[in-house]
Amino acid sequence: MLSLLISRRLPETVMADAEARFDVTCRTTTQPMDHAECVAALRDYDLILPSLGDAFQAPAFEAAGKPRAKVLANFGVGYNHIDVDAARAAGVAVSNTPGAVTDATADIALTLILMTARRAGEGERMVRAGAWDGWHPVQMLGMHFSGKTVCIVGMGRIGQAISRRCHFGFGCRIVYVNRSEKQMDFPAEQMPMAEALALADVVVLATPGGAQTRHLMGAAQFAAMKPSGVLVNISRGDVVDEAALIAALEAGKIAGAGLDVYEHEPLVPDALRAMENVTLLPHLGTAALEVREDMGRMALDNVIAVAEGRAAPNAV
Repeated sequence: MLSLLISRRLPETVMADAEARFDVTCRTTTQPMDHAECVAALRDYDLILPSLGDAFQAPAFEAAGKPRAKVLANFGVGYNHIDVDAARAAGVAVSNTPGAVTDATADIALTLILMTARRAGEGERMVRAGAWDGWHPVQMLGMHFSGKTVCIVGMGRIGQAISRRCHFGFGCRIVYVNRSEKQMDFPAEQMPMAEALALADVVVLATPGGAQTRHLMGAAQFAAMKPSGVLVNISRGDVVDEAALIAALEAGKIAGAGLDVYEHEPLVPDALRAMENVTLLPHLGTAALEVREDMGRMALDNVIAVAEGRAAPNAV
């Protein structure tokens, strides 16, 4: 029976399916695998099912020599914690779980938009603190989101799912920034980033992570946004220059932010935690049982395919 390392425990139905087919080892911690663990895993296991943050970078492959592992079947759509080129050079396939995460992540984007625009987090904190003295006409006035202009940065599956919710559900105008033009079932205008940012009431980052998109949103981009604009990030934390975001918020260059991911996750700067106009979620993008089960089954399908000598259905 082939050996399978699962880096962090998955939903019980997925674990049962994995254990029925493979000799499964599952780490007992919820923390990401460090360099030494990744090296040992590449040497000691036939198959590996990693997840967010596991450090399968080039040095791990160099240290492992000729790895025993045949696949890194990532649990998640984002895989910037894996050096895909180094993996391929070492003969290790890499796969991910696209599709399974699309709607759940889009739902969290809308949650962040509405919470930030309507100051819901701030309002809940007021009520919990016993500081609410009752309704009055100008209390906690926020942005009315319906009919606003939304800029989507990264018009892949998730970007399109967010756009559909904004257009069909809230009557929003959609502008987008993407390497190529997309044909979609709703009106959307592709334009250069600076132009799109200047038009937008809400900017949503839905682009993949990695070296090409690191600090895609920095000081110049925040300066291009409206002072009344809101930034939402459900992509990867390092797509945003966090120091520049904090400076823009403190200077009033933008009105607020809704974040589900962070540049140095799980560390969240004190400055962001202190701001009432910032909504902070603990990376909830796909945190629903049925979604995590779907992701796990998709990752396991990739493992099974490679174990049987086939290409992973969701190879990257």
